[in-house]
Amino acid sequence: MSIAAKNICKSFGQKKVLHNVTVEAPTGSLVALLGPSGSGKTTLLRIIAGLDSPDSGSVHYSDDDITQSSARERNIGFVFQHYALFKHMTVFENVAFGLRVRRWPEPRIRERVSELLKLVRLDELAHRYPTQLSGGQKQRIALIRSLAPQPRVMLLDEPFGALDAKIRAELRQWLRKFHDEFHVTSLFVTHDQDEAFEVSDWIVIMRDGRVEQFGRPADVFEHPASEFVMDFLGNVNKIPVRLHNGRALLGQMEMPVKQTPSAGSVQNLWLGNKSNNGKSQEDAGHVYVRPHELDIERQASPAESLPAKIMHINTAGSVVKIRLVAEQFGLLVNVDLSPERFQVLKLQIGEVVYILPKKARIFVDDYVI
Repeated sequence: MSIAAKNICKSFGQKKVLHNVTVEAPTGSLVALLGPSGSGKTTLLRIIAGLDSPDSGSVHYSDDDITQSSARERNIGFVFQHYALFKHMTVFENVAFGLRVRRWPEPRIRERVSELLKLVRLDELAHRYPTQLSGGQKQRIALIRSLAPQPRVMLLDEPFGALDAKIRAELRQWLRKFHDEFHVTSLFVTHDQDEAFEVSDWIVIMRDGRVEQFGRPADVFEHPASEFVMDFLGNVNKIPVRLHNGRALLGQMEMPVKQTPSAGSVQNLWLGNKSNNGKSQEDAGHVYVRPHELDIERQASPAESLPAKIMHINTAGSVVKIRLVAEQFGLLVNVDLSPERFQVLKLQIGEVVYILPKKARIFVDDYVI
């Protein structure tokens, strides 16, 4: 069962929150709607669920246009951020609720609920109430309650947003395993980049009610479609450069952009690079470099490195995070090194070292290099 929202527009009063949005979730896939607050993620999810109606556009489950169908007719499972469990019902009755509404036979209800509780290893808690459960347990109950009526699709609105970091990490792994077992086509909303990249098969990045990029997680990370996507996907250094004859320069250091445009195309890509007398001029721009795409050396390589003073070192975690300042340009730079590399360099706060970029990206007039 694939899900497709086609050319969706939606306004609330004078505010337009979705602008001709098209999104598709292939059959059996887990698709993340990722973006900052106010980008339209939850509104789009509610329209797909049938909880809101679009001003224009259509919603399809496989080949069926279900735009005018009610939420109940769509047979979807919806998981909310704050669980929405019934406090006066036991765990068993919460999971059974949707089946009783659909008038399943009682023996079948007990069989289905017991099966799901065992699946999430909470069968011993069947007679407890939600107030007696941890946050992680509540969210697992909310998920199997939505799954109990065997929905055609699953929709999750920031399902782990109310949980602490450790439990979120555990439930992300659990959700991925859970999805691999059931293969229910699913869409989930999140603003957490790590969550989206760890769990999903496909990622939709949204901004101001529009789709900024859609693709596999690895493709989105390695080939961001715009400055916004690059900047949104975690920590990144934005470095001012001079754009000159197809080269990106910081002082005398040339930044290793992934691809340099040909000399003949430079004037089309980088504005202001030609004067009236035909001599080349320079323009200002920015390159984007992730912290792990930078290295540090103790010896200068004038054409390729940038002198900088170490301001802070954080050795906690799987990488060593180093903050430096290139005083010549008043530029703060973050570098991530492996613990092994850090041990070799034996860096100290206050030292002047040399930063070497291994890879960089530049976005010029919607042309990505």
